[in-house]
Amino acid sequence: MSNVTPIKISLTDGRLPLKKKGLEMKEFANVAEVRRDQLEKLAAGFRFFAHCGFNEGVAGHITLRDPEFPDHFWVNPLGVHFSQISVSDLILVNHDGNVVQGDRDVNVAAFAIHSRLHKARPDVNAAAHSHSIQGRTFSTLGKFLDPISQDACAFYEQQALYSDFSGVVEEVEEGDLIAEALGDKKVIILQNHGILTTGPSVDIALWFYTSMERCCQAQLMAEAAGDPIIIPHETAIKTREYISNDVAAWASFQPAFDMIVKKEPDLLD
Repeated sequence: MSNVTPIKISLTDGRLPLKKKGLEMKEFANVAEVRRDQLEKLAAGFRFFAHCGFNEGVAGHITLRDPEFPDHFWVNPLGVHFSQISVSDLILVNHDGNVVQGDRDVNVAAFAIHSRLHKARPDVNAAAHSHSIQGRTFSTLGKFLDPISQDACAFYEQQALYSDFSGVVEEVEEGDLIAEALGDKKVIILQNHGILTTGPSVDIALWFYTSMERCCQAQLMAEAAGDPIIIPHETAIKTREYISNDVAAWASFQPAFDMIVKKEPDLLD
């Protein structure tokens, strides 16, 4: 790994202007501290997904690009329940598919999808995907979320759609197609499969996933009840810029992190 050029994660270097009580970002002295912070968030993310019921057997994966080695990413080991994952369980994989740290296997789909996303998008330091019920139900409709609520505006014009479902993603070539479909967007709906969200930090990718899953549920319920009223374009954009910028998304996940760590402190082991 020593031949790989280090990178800087802009969000987690602790210099964003967030100065509110209880939500001030930490400052990190070195890349090791950044890595530890994000690995704690990654482990907490799996616990939180289990808490929310987003897990489904061995399906689902959340990844973190290593802050020092950009062609390596951290991911959950295959076959470990989300509710049991701790920092020490996470495995480090390179873009060639080799496990660099850890002694368990990697989910084939996790490697095929996430390795290509991280390679195609240098700004994507984390990505989250699972087979949560609302997201996978909404994905069968083959369309975007509409701006029908304040929360849904976060995804207005920030969504992509991958419509070529061909079964379990096993090859990196399909991962390339998913990355191409994502383009420069923040989230993607994998038709007949589920949803996937990205971010410059684990916190942001996790918050977008949580919010998007609930927005899928809200739209399914609204359309079942009648014809939802669409928020006008300019208002949707204004709302999006307020609630889905990096700082707002980061801050939105912190209460969930604090809650799950307090309930399950062993995740930090």
